[in-house]
Amino acid sequence: MIVTAINLEQSKVQWEVTCMSSRKTLPIEELHFKIGQNVKKYREEKGFTQLDLSHEIGHSTTTIISLAEIGKRKHFNIQQLYQISIALDVDICKFFEIDL
Repeated sequence: MIVTAINLEQSKVQWEVTCMSSRKTLPIEELHFKIGQNVKKYREEKGFTQLDLSHEIGHSTTTIISLAEIGKRKHFNIQQLYQISIALDVDICKFFEIDL
């Protein structure tokens, strides 16, 4: 996976995400939202509740999971994504899959 910042003008950061053979460019807020949606998809596929996953990554409440999954004021950091990928037994690149 390669994540690169591009187009840094006017405080609008765009990120280019290359994971496996997929390559898309989108605003960072949209990337955060898509990552949250992908985490939710794989969490549900594996039968985890938000609380189960929160506990797996060392949190006592669902706040970070629930807000990041719906894209409200929070997003996952790379450490959390790594821990989530281990807990769900999912390749971390799956969280960066973008269908535009």
